[in-house]
Amino acid sequence: MSSSDQPYIDPSEIPLEEAALQRFKNPSDAFWSGIRDAAGAPAMVLFAGMVGFGAMGKTNGFDIWFTTFTTFFMFALPGQVVLLEMAITGSSVVAIALAVTLTSTRFITMTVTLFPQFHQRDRNRSLYASVHLLAMTAWAISMREFHAIETRHRLSYFVGLGLLCWLISVPGTILGYYLAGMVPAAVTLGLVFINPLFFLLTFTEVKPWINRIALMMGCIFGPIFFMIDRDTSLLSSGLVAGTIAYLIDRKFLRKKAGVLS
Repeated sequence: MSSSDQPYIDPSEIPLEEAALQRFKNPSDAFWSGIRDAAGAPAMVLFAGMVGFGAMGKTNGFDIWFTTFTTFFMFALPGQVVLLEMAITGSSVVAIALAVTLTSTRFITMTVTLFPQFHQRDRNRSLYASVHLLAMTAWAISMREFHAIETRHRLSYFVGLGLLCWLISVPGTILGYYLAGMVPAAVTLGLVFINPLFFLLTFTEVKPWINRIALMMGCIFGPIFFMIDRDTSLLSSGLVAGTIAYLIDRKFLRKKAGVLS
């Protein structure tokens, strides 16, 4: 049979497992694919956010070393902003440590939802190093892509994705530090919020529709709790919106299970 006589197969009809097996030939291929996926919008958005953070450090009197080291060792933009803000107000080291820890509690849920998707052989002590590469951007993209990646290649893909995002954040911070004062302060501070916005848009593409309901609930309850108490509004709105979305999901799953049974 000639190639012209062979029936056409729609790629969308290929079983997911088979499509995943065909995606990467080896871990190195998966790693460089992660690099390529990060090299576009994710790295640019994170770079812009770190430019804003670097400018924030300069305008508030912090030196280049302290500002850059927070990016290199923390790699958590919300926590870095909290660190600078509390240091400016003269808060104690203990208070700063507790506040930064609270802002980083989101990594617990990010870790327990993402890392169990790695192959069993990859769930070892090396994950302690890999977890440093975990950020909102890398998590959202990984959650979106993992369903089409063979299990044994997921860690390599994640490392490539997260590594470039981490490395690009350092020069972004340095550039922002030296550009401070050359552009309006509102612009540099606005850059800090590009990363959460990109995360929000990326997260809506994650397959489970309940994630979109959680985001919608957050948009509704966020302003309400902000008017009640802006200091705790983010935590309160996240807790309430996430709980409601979880309950809706549980009810939907139970109903679906009842139909199937």
